Amino acid sequence: MSVDTSAAFAPLTGPVSGDVSEETALSLYRTMSTARKFEKRAYDLFLQNLVKGTTHLGIGQEAVAAGVAAAMRPDDYSFITYRGHNHLVARGTPLAPLMAELLGRDNGLMHGKGGSMHLIDAERGILGSYAIIGAQLVIANGAAWSAQYRGTDQVTVCFFGDGATNIGAFHEALNFAVIWNLPVVFVCENNLYMEYTRIDSVTAVQNPAADRASAYNLDSVVIDGNDPDEVYLTASAAIARARAGGGPALIEAVTYRHGGHSRADPAKYRDPGEVRAWMEKDPMITYRDRLIGRGFDPAELDAVDAEIVAEIDAATEEAKGGAWPDLSRLYTNVWSDGGHAWRTEPRADQAAQQKEGLAP
Repeated sequence: MSVDTSAAFAPLTGPVSGDVSEETALSLYRTMSTARKFEKRAYDLFLQNLVKGTTHLGIGQEAVAAGVAAAMRPDDYSFITYRGHNHLVARGTPLAPLMAELLGRDNGLMHGKGGSMHLIDAERGILGSYAIIGAQLVIANGAAWSAQYRGTDQVTVCFFGDGATNIGAFHEALNFAVIWNLPVVFVCENNLYMEYTRIDSVTAVQNPAADRASAYNLDSVVIDGNDPDEVYLTASAAIARARAGGGPALIEAVTYRHGGHSRADPAKYRDPGEVRAWMEKDPMITYRDRLIGRGFDPAELDAVDAEIVAEIDAATEEAKGGAWPDLSRLYTNVWSDGGHAWRTEPRADQAAQQKEGLAP
């Protein structure tokens, strides 16, 4: 669907509805299915002790990543949380180096230095996944300001969880974005829980992100985060408005993580009835049913799923075949001055590292 930008400066008054083309719908299904199957494979590898460190899965939240990514341009910027595999998949990060990074191998995105929680794919505008709650919000403003300063029409999308809304950086970032009219769209992935605590038990408002946005004169909307069409259309409108100079917006996408906070969390604190109810809203099941209702052949969707499994099988084997990083990696991309000298005057030792492929 093409987004009408004639009302680019109109406020967002609610979720955007409309028809999504068959091509876009199938692409959304493919993205969600890839993310789901990738993370299930990552979980299997974790149980085999092949994933190094912990891992935070976004199973159940795929519609948010897929819908927003489909609304973005390749040169837009993404800032994500430590629950970020879905977002890299949605933005087109190759699966083999992504999986290899989780395994801590040298053929990973960052040669094994980032692991599951600290993923970067600068080539696709993904400028980091952040383990410090709320840290990415203010940094995302910096990226948006850089686009504004350079006179480009790039848009920054910043994802964060509901727990970040109780962090000071959330409020600082929203205020600053409005004051400077930045081309940034904040997306709250509200899965109802912080680490082990329901967000509504420690928050005075019903919608932890959207209800607070009005304090900063920031347009906000609450949407069904398990409906990829609604996510895509609403994100398209917000991003188009920001790109046209209409300023920032906040989207609160209500969704649900199927598992615990991390792989070490069995999530016993959640009511079984609540879990069952949300499992019935699984976006993979409901969206597949919707596509079939639109006339898609189930065999076609099965073929897409089979193709994805083959891709993940190949990516997994390539990742597992990677070498362990050499200890010399410990001394690359580390600067006592914050990187100023590296950015401005490449030194002879860095030139040597670049020649050996040990530095960018």
